[in-house]
Amino acid sequence: MSLVVVAVTFGLVFVAELPDKTMVASIVLASRYRPWPVWIGTASAMVVNSAVAVAAGRLLTLLPHRAVEAVVAALFAGGAVYLLVTRESAEEHQGEETAAKVTSSHRVALTSFAVVVLAEMGDITQVLTANLAAHYRQPWAVFTGATVALVLVTGIGVLGGRALLRVLPLDAIRKAAGVLLVGFALYAGVKAATG
Repeated sequence: MSLVVVAVTFGLVFVAELPDKTMVASIVLASRYRPWPVWIGTASAMVVNSAVAVAAGRLLTLLPHRAVEAVVAALFAGGAVYLLVTRESAEEHQGEETAAKVTSSHRVALTSFAVVVLAEMGDITQVLTANLAAHYRQPWAVFTGATVALVLVTGIGVLGGRALLRVLPLDAIRKAAGVLLVGFALYAGVKAATG
């Protein structure tokens, strides 16, 4: 296994994923639930997504890029609308806090896993990882670099989510995440249109 390929993959994937939706998802999940099970779930999801990306490296490069970008833009836009339009009443907020206290660590980890696995399918870093695996033809090195980068990003999101909740209300976090998703939707839409 080439340490150079591990390092290159780590650097590229880390920088690409840091401002991405997984960071937002990690922050939101950690603001609602205990951080340890959120991190276990999100980190496990990243391991799975890295494995899928590496295994499908050659296949992903054959997909029509414009169609993938259009779907990604629509998904981002849908998520942004949901976060920006829906209102959490005080009762819903209180109910979610109560549910977070009684929810088992196992269930929180599974929920976090599911959210991130689905959010990351077809993501730019998954496509990047697939391209790196196809380019370098060193699947274990690419898998290692990508996985370490992605697990680190989720850890930063989880830690940041707990700290952020101390200074910002959950509604403000939701709105900021919605605005961020609008930006991602516009970016993906422009990429789809200019292809």
